[in-house]
Amino acid sequence: MNHQDKTLVCKDCGNEFVFTASEQDFYEEKGFTNEPQRCKSCRDARKNNGRPQREMFDAVCASCGKTCKVPFQPRNDRPVYCSDCFSSQR
Repeated sequence: MNHQDKTLVCKDCGNEFVFTASEQDFYEEKGFTNEPQRCKSCRDARKNNGRPQREMFDAVCASCGKTCKVPFQPRNDRPVYCSDCFSSQR
């Protein structure tokens, strides 16, 4: 089907954005029936904000003694390594 570029209004920011003919072809090919409701920047912001930020914990490397951040709560019964020392141990 021959699509034409459409100007849509983002439901988040209210700015106009173009829903291109090639994007419409892609939507049709994938079986999507609804037009996009958000502009690219609002879609990207929504994706990034939807992901919870990983909590990082302070630790001291058991090998070199540098302070580092790790994505888990360190325990006293297990050694923690900085990324450099961890890579060299593997």
